[in-house]
Amino acid sequence: MERDTQFENRIDLGELNQLINQIKFEIQKVIVGQEKNIDLLLVGLFSKGHILIEGVPGIAKTLSAKLLAKAISSDFSRIQFTPDLMPSDVLGTTIFNMSKSEFEFNQGPIFSNIVLIDEINRAPAKTQSALFEVMEEYQVSIDGNTYKMDEPFWVLATQNPIEQEGTYRLPEAQLDRFLMKVEFEYPSEEEELSILETKHERRGALETQIINKVISADQIKEMQDRVQSIHIDENLRKYIVQIVQKTRNHPGIILGASPRASVSVMTAAKAFAAIHGRDFVTPDDIKNIVAPVLHHRLILTPEKEMEGIKPKEIIHHILEGIEIPR
Repeated sequence: MERDTQFENRIDLGELNQLINQIKFEIQKVIVGQEKNIDLLLVGLFSKGHILIEGVPGIAKTLSAKLLAKAISSDFSRIQFTPDLMPSDVLGTTIFNMSKSEFEFNQGPIFSNIVLIDEINRAPAKTQSALFEVMEEYQVSIDGNTYKMDEPFWVLATQNPIEQEGTYRLPEAQLDRFLMKVEFEYPSEEEELSILETKHERRGALETQIINKVISADQIKEMQDRVQSIHIDENLRKYIVQIVQKTRNHPGIILGASPRASVSVMTAAKAFAAIHGRDFVTPDDIKNIVAPVLHHRLILTPEKEMEGIKPKEIIHHILEGIEIPR
């Protein structure tokens, strides 16, 4: 009876789909290909999930994040992480105001709606750990005072998986605070040719100059609330739990996914369904997002790493061994 009620009260996703199409249109003025990754970034945006973007230099990691932020009418800040960056450079600091004879808090660049952190793994652990509270609880605690973030609050972070000199490995506790890791790859020959053509046609105009704002911060908050109401059947919730449980018992994995990962899979699946125009989750929605949600949370055995096995390969193997709900 409960299931029938869910489907009688269908969720209106017309406005959300219209906004998504407009955002994609703006981004595709510049970005060629990467459709799946753009979808994953939108999943993060509408499910309140922070995103870790990984890829070699020059394949539009930072540019994609900047263009997406440009299409949103909200505050945006970019922080370049470096080895000498201190927590106060990110969060802000308390200073003494001589004219008022009192201490005042000067907000750091983290106080924004959308925050792009470039090369997050170049800052030391102390600076990275400063992000723990703000990413999880949307607040910053300094000198005994708590400062709330304005919503929507969304963190996009990039890192280069190849160049490791002068970098610091992100601790598992911090990785777990990212909803997904989105991996950008090289374009195909046809896509790369199209990149040259679009660059040539712009005649030197900056990429961000041709992007129009299509969605407001208030609209994002409204759409985020709407996505939370997407229906997911009990059998699909069990399917998610089965997948996550398998990561804890797999012989090739030392550290499996946590219950937080289960929640993240469900949340991302709802958003994935919504941006594709459905008010209910399907098994394919889960299969499409489970690897990006889980693969940065797993630690493989040294033997598997020496064999060159990637976490997403084991995730796909796990999926093959679980019966898909009908």
